[in-house]
Amino acid sequence: MEDVFVARVMSPSVVTVDPETLVEDAGQLMLDNDIGSVIVTDEEEHLEGILTTTDFVNIVAQSQPKAETTVSRYMSTDVITASAQDSVRDVADVMVEHGFKHVPVVDEDERVIGIVTTTDLTSYLSHAQTPSPES
Repeated sequence: MEDVFVARVMSPSVVTVDPETLVEDAGQLMLDNDIGSVIVTDEEEHLEGILTTTDFVNIVAQSQPKAETTVSRYMSTDVITASAQDSVRDVADVMVEHGFKHVPVVDEDERVIGIVTTTDLTSYLSHAQTPSPES
């Protein structure tokens, strides 16, 4: 596989917020734009930080008082799955097509036996093509 520069694969459209943006507003921006993070910048667009969906997990877990809302209220129920025998390429295509970051893997009885994530695919791609040079 030939070297591809970051400029060729990066997304040039970036949603930014300033450090004083309310968490609720940042979360709504992420939902409205179907993105997993917002970049925090100062007035001159210099990087200050990043707020991700993982940060929202921490925000909810640490919130006081607790909302005591069950996951059934927010969970997705129309889940697309893969089997252990599906090709990596097919699963990656599904993830790209639907914008998924996680695909549960089920057996023939629909029992969950694993999960494929974008991190798994990135690791596979990194090692399957050409090993990274030693540092």
